[in-house]
Amino acid sequence: MVKQTIQIFARVKPPVRKHQQGIYSIDEDEKLIPSLEIILPRDLADGFVNNKRESYKFKFQRIFDQDANQETVFENIAKPVAGSVLAGYNGTIFAYGQTGSGKTFTITGGAERYSDRGIIPRTLSYIFEQLQKDSSKIYTTHISYLEIYNECGYDLLDPRHEASSLEDLPKVTILEDPDQNIHLKNLTLHQATTEEEALNLLFLGDTNRMIAETPMNQASTRSHCIFTIHLSSKEPGSATVRHAKLHLVDLAGSERVAKTGVGGHLLTEAKYINLSLHYLEQVIIALSEKHRSHIPYRNSMMTSVLRDSLGGNCMTTMIATLSLEKRNLDESISTCRFAQRVALIKNEAVLNEEINPRLVIKRLQKEIQELKDELAMVTGEQRTEALTEAELLQLEKLITSFLEDQDSDSRLEVGADMRKVHHCFHHLKKLLNDKKILENNTVSSESKDQDCQEPLKEEEYRKLRDILKQRDNEISILSEVMKKLPLSWFERGMREEMSLGCQEAFEIFKRDHADSVTIDDNKQILKQRFSEAKALGESINEARSKIGHLKEEITQRHIQQVALGISENMAVPLMPDQQEEKLRSQLEEEKRRYKTMFTRLKALKVEIEHLQLLMDKAKVKLQKEFEVWWAEEATNLQVNSPAVNSLDHTKPFLQTSDSQHEWSQLLSNKSSGGWEVQDQGTGRFDVCDVNARKILPSPCPSPHSQKQSSTSTPLEDSIPKRPVSSIPLTGDSQTDSDIIAFIKARQSILQKQCLGSN
Repeated sequence: MVKQTIQIFARVKPPVRKHQQGIYSIDEDEKLIPSLEIILPRDLADGFVNNKRESYKFKFQRIFDQDANQETVFENIAKPVAGSVLAGYNGTIFAYGQTGSGKTFTITGGAERYSDRGIIPRTLSYIFEQLQKDSSKIYTTHISYLEIYNECGYDLLDPRHEASSLEDLPKVTILEDPDQNIHLKNLTLHQATTEEEALNLLFLGDTNRMIAETPMNQASTRSHCIFTIHLSSKEPGSATVRHAKLHLVDLAGSERVAKTGVGGHLLTEAKYINLSLHYLEQVIIALSEKHRSHIPYRNSMMTSVLRDSLGGNCMTTMIATLSLEKRNLDESISTCRFAQRVALIKNEAVLNEEINPRLVIKRLQKEIQELKDELAMVTGEQRTEALTEAELLQLEKLITSFLEDQDSDSRLEVGADMRKVHHCFHHLKKLLNDKKILENNTVSSESKDQDCQEPLKEEEYRKLRDILKQRDNEISILSEVMKKLPLSWFERGMREEMSLGCQEAFEIFKRDHADSVTIDDNKQILKQRFSEAKALGESINEARSKIGHLKEEITQRHIQQVALGISENMAVPLMPDQQEEKLRSQLEEEKRRYKTMFTRLKALKVEIEHLQLLMDKAKVKLQKEFEVWWAEEATNLQVNSPAVNSLDHTKPFLQTSDSQHEWSQLLSNKSSGGWEVQDQGTGRFDVCDVNARKILPSPCPSPHSQKQSSTSTPLEDSIPKRPVSSIPLTGDSQTDSDIIAFIKARQSILQKQCLGSN
């Protein structure tokens, strides 16, 4: 933000030969502010007693005498304002003075010689020259030309000006938005890409201006004209756009009607001109007073259009044009007094920057896609906008288990995916609403039932008892039928699932397998790689945020340097300073660090996928080898079991109550060592007498065992003289574990016997 008062300059018009020149002096001491002194000699006709002031002294930023040319005026007044407009600040230059004092000549220039060009054509040449030199930004230039005639606005660049009368043209109207910004309806903006196009628009507007001959000026402009240059700029790839506008204002000249003696149409024009200048002076006086709360901008169209230029967001410069002929000294003094009041007004010019929403949307969409790609690379999953059917089903299962869990410390873990979190909330809300609706319906139905329910009769109770008794009879009949079914009919379903013994055998097999160490090592390595990938992801996010912070600091420093150069009228240094170099070196270092970590993260992803593949292959191999081993062990036990050799003349076991009693006796004697169970490979086991070696011989027969086969024990006489059939597991976990313990003990005894015989 640049705070400064309105700059005021004075320009003295050369006198006409036939008119007498007034007396004035210019003091341009370098140590002091330049001042203009106007001397009024006393008139003897007023008498000897005359208290009128003889000298008036006014201070200006600079005073241009009669010999000052157009180039000098432009270099000192318009060029600094045009430079601030190129930097992004608003600017205004307006000329004020009486009719015939040189306002139009200063602003627009003369048509006779090329050197007489005014501020507008020279400013256009300077701006387009600077635009061609600066190739680092993209500039767009538009031109508008507004005429305020008899307090009505007209577009001077309207092509219908030449073919239509002024009353038939559409009038420019003022519109104000809620932020009190002024918008002009029916005022066209014409784009100008070159200096030639801009000058053609200027000449077209000057041709359409209202000009009339008056006693004070042969070609007096009878309207206020505002030539505006709209300039916008942005850097390639940046979303920040700078907008600036430069108002070049040629005000109509004030005149005293009693002095000029005009009438008719010229008198009407003079009334409107003097009225609008009077409103302009009211605004100036209100702005110069410190405690004034209301500024009457809306009194006239000109003050409404120039609201920002007078006490607003603008760098404003005023040129007081003076005709110091003896007959015009009073008007010249009034102009100088007006300029002194204008110099008290303070403006606050700010850099007009805004963000282009379209460019921001494109940049954010690109950034979102990059983040999605990085997230998919880290997680290994490509995330879409909506959840899949499988994910929705899994979430509903999690919610159901969470609601059924009685533990108060249980948590619903769905991860850091906000889509899943939102879906969980919506699903819980739906369940709650459904429950409320169901409760309301239940309450209403119960109330209806209580109102309409009648006591049941005794006959209905009797019918219900008969139906219940009939169902009990059917259940008892079915149970008797199931008892008569063979045992193998029940064993089909039990063989399909892995028994408890098979599960325990798989755990022992996996523990002793050679690949178990490799699987455990891969699990540990995979866990370490996941931890490292998570730490790298956090470091990458930190580096990205630091890079953005450094870029913002560099941009803010550029803006501060430009603003400082404009406020102190210094050129912006082309080379970066030491602090900016330090920031840029930190930025490059962070970029290199970010690239290194990102490359490492990619390598970790490949390694993690490879380890997961190895673990899956090892698990599949382990499962297949166990199935082969389990089948072989079951086959060996069936071959070595004597029950298999005598299956042809055996009867099913546990088919009668006597056999069931014998089976319970066998299980009760297992602790004494007299009986044991052998696995048959299909989830069925044989029950045999350990002492009866002729019934269950050892897999490795020896002479000692053959001798024992001819003898019998007293226990044999109490047992039926037939091999015991295979039976399934009991289904009781304690009994099954006892049977498995007998299998392991039997295998140990057989191994010892084989070693002893060898």
